[in-house]
Amino acid sequence: MAEAARVTRPDVGCGFITWALARDPDLYDEALARFPRAMMLSFADPAPLARRARDAGVPLICQVHTLNQALRAVDAGANVVVAQGTEAGGHGQIARSTMPFVPAVVDAVSRRAPDVLVLAAGGIADGRGLAAALMLGADGVLIGTRFWATQEAIIHSAAKTKVVAASGDETIRTRVYDVVRRRDWPEGYTGRLMKNEFIEKWHGREVELAEMQETELAKVEAAYEAGDYETANVTVGESIGLVRDLPPAGELVRRISAEATARLSLGRQNQFVGEVEGAAGRT
Repeated sequence: MAEAARVTRPDVGCGFITWALARDPDLYDEALARFPRAMMLSFADPAPLARRARDAGVPLICQVHTLNQALRAVDAGANVVVAQGTEAGGHGQIARSTMPFVPAVVDAVSRRAPDVLVLAAGGIADGRGLAAALMLGADGVLIGTRFWATQEAIIHSAAKTKVVAASGDETIRTRVYDVVRRRDWPEGYTGRLMKNEFIEKWHGREVELAEMQETELAKVEAAYEAGDYETANVTVGESIGLVRDLPPAGELVRRISAEATARLSLGRQNQFVGEVEGAAGRT
């Protein structure tokens, strides 16, 4: 049965908030038993879980926010390291921005384990971002916010409409929704979300919010049902300022790939012209 599952497994990966697995550790083994295409672990030390992924023959992806985390992931056996800058939507550490962080991780990982791939994440939403990441030495990118705003994404239409109209200035790192949901994230982690009335009311007043948690949580849950995103959260990053439509995901992949190819080709042409002009100037 296991061999049949290995052959017929779908092209679907699986990911976990690593520290949260302590609440239901059997979920991890249950997922591995289905031989996902890859397993992704984020937000805590992957070492205690990494061996089980390797033993199952499932490639391991680890999301990191510091150089120490990147090297820890490599030593634990990660096949792919995702270097996430603080521009990214959702949870992360207030640590490093994508532009300087990615090449630092590339250099550190290449010295420790040259075969491990490095992906860039955080603030990347189009072919320009992909081209930039490749120029920084990354092997590819992990994009969240831009695919959040696609036709296939299981997101309320009101939230998608709100994002298309927004700018990158309208996000904030905050703990308010973790507090209202009683999610005990490790120290140093916050979520980047789109600003709204609920955040404006409670950001900086988390102690008071905790005291009113039950009442406020009921409001948040009702807001999700109603599509009210002045109370419910919109989990996106700074790249929302680059989101201006809601295409199918496949079309978006083709668009990003084509734009990156064009940008990189233009860069090579300009480099060639510069080399020719430099050579001409020396003659």
